[in-house]
Amino acid sequence: MMSFPILTFIVFLPLAGGLLILFTPKKNIGLIKTLATIVTAVALLLAVVLLLNFDYSTSSMQFEENLPWIPSIGISYHLGIDGISIGLIFLTTLLSFLACIGSFSIAVRQKEYFFLYLLLVTGMLGTFVALDLVLFYVLWEIVLVPMYFLIGIWGGPRKEYAAIKFFIYTLAGSVFMLLGILAFYFTSTPHTFSILELGKTTSALTLPLQIIIFIAFYLGFAVKVPVFPFHTWLPDAHVEAPTPISVLLAGVLLKMGGYGFFRISFPLLKDAAHYFALPFALLGLINIVYGAIVAMAQTDFKKMVAYSSVSHMGFVMLGLASMTVTGFNGALLQMFNHGIITGGMFLLVGVLYDRAHTRDLDKFGGLGVKMPVYAGVLTVFTLASLGLPGLSGFISEFMSLLGTYAVFRLTTIVSVLGIVITAAYFLYMLQRVLMGPLNEKWVGLPDINKRELLTLVPLMLITILIGVYPLLALRYQAPSIEALILKLGGLSF
Repeated sequence: MMSFPILTFIVFLPLAGGLLILFTPKKNIGLIKTLATIVTAVALLLAVVLLLNFDYSTSSMQFEENLPWIPSIGISYHLGIDGISIGLIFLTTLLSFLACIGSFSIAVRQKEYFFLYLLLVTGMLGTFVALDLVLFYVLWEIVLVPMYFLIGIWGGPRKEYAAIKFFIYTLAGSVFMLLGILAFYFTSTPHTFSILELGKTTSALTLPLQIIIFIAFYLGFAVKVPVFPFHTWLPDAHVEAPTPISVLLAGVLLKMGGYGFFRISFPLLKDAAHYFALPFALLGLINIVYGAIVAMAQTDFKKMVAYSSVSHMGFVMLGLASMTVTGFNGALLQMFNHGIITGGMFLLVGVLYDRAHTRDLDKFGGLGVKMPVYAGVLTVFTLASLGLPGLSGFISEFMSLLGTYAVFRLTTIVSVLGIVITAAYFLYMLQRVLMGPLNEKWVGLPDINKRELLTLVPLMLITILIGVYPLLALRYQAPSIEALILKLGGLSF
C-alpha cells in the first residue's frame, strides 16, 4: 500500500485551490477559472490512481491515514476507503471537474463562486473518506455553508427562499445526527468516535437504544437522500440553483445520505436495521411511485428531473431494505449510476436554458432537427434514466428489485409501477422537446458546443460502459457488500 497520503491530497487539494483563488485579483477571471479547473482535474487524476491501486479482492479499509486530532476525548483524523466509498470518490471528483468546466458560464462574482465551489468539493469528498464520527460530522456540515451561498447568490428568481429552505432542512437533520454521535460515544466501552471501533462494540447495545440512535441518524441522512416526506427542499433547490450546482446537488449530495446508511446506520446498528427493514421498503416504494407521478405533472424541465431524482433514490432505500447481497449491490450501484445519469440530465437542461432562457417544456418542439447532436445526447441520457437495458440505469434498478423481491414481494411488485410511469414522463418529455413542428421562436438556436460536449461525453461513455459490462463497477464494491451483509446476518443471495 502506498505511503503517500493520497486521501488527504484528494480531499484538501480543492480547499488549497480555493484559498489560492482568494489571493487572486478578482479581475483576473481567466486565472481563477484555470486554478479551479487544475485542482479539480488533479483530484480526479488522484481518484483514478486510487482506482488503479485499489485491491478489490478484500473488504478491509485501504489507504488508511490515522493521526490523533483531539486525543483527550478520542477524536482522530482517520481516513480510509473500501468498496463502499471508492466509487463515490471517483463520482465526486469526476462531477466536480466537469461541473467546474460547466461553471465557466457564471458571469458575476466569479472569485467568490469558485472559492465556495472548491470548499463544497472538499466537504463532499471528506464525508466519503472520514472514519471518525466527529470528523465525518465536521465535513458533512462544511458542505452546508457553500451550498447555501451558491444557491442564494447565483440562483434563480426564488433563490433566497430555496437556499434558506435547504439550510433549515439539512441543519435540523444534522442536529439529530449530532445527538446520535454523542449517544454512540457515551454507550461505547471504551468511549470512542472511531467508526471501525464502534463496529466491534455496538452489537452489545439493547434494541430500544439502537432504535433511538438509528432514528437520530435516520433524520440526518433521510433529509439528504431525500426520503419522503423530507424531500420538499429538493425541487426548490434544484430549480433555483445554477446548473453546475444542480449537477453536484443531484450527483453527489443526495449520495451522502445513502452513504451514511451504508457506513454508519446499518453496520453499527444491525438489530435496529432489521427492525426498520419493512419501513425502509415502504418508504422506498413511496419515493419511487410518488416521485414518478409528481415528475409526470411538471412542465418545468429542471423540476421534472429533480422529482425523477426522488423516484430514483427510492431504489436505494428499497435495496437497503432487502438485507441481501444483490439488493445492497444494486442500491450502492444505483447511487453511482444516478449521479452519472442525472448529472448529465441537469447539464443538458442547462444547455437548453442558456440558449432559450426558459425551461417550460410546452414551449419547445422540433429541436431534434435544429439541434441534432443535442438531441442524440439527450436521448441517450433519457433512455438511461428510464432504465433501458444496455445502459447503466437498468442494472442497478434491476438488482435492487431482485434483492428486495426475495424478501418483500408485494412492495417490489408495486414499485415496478414507478418504472412504467418513469418511462411515460421521460418519453413525453422527449416528444415535447425534440419532436413535432419547430417553434419559430427557436429557429436561431445553435447546437451544443464543444465545451458543453466535453462535460457530457465522459458521463455518456460511463453510462454505456457500465450498462454493457456492470462488473466494471460491481467488482470494486462486491467484497465490502458481502462482508457487510455477513455482519448484518442478511441473505447471501
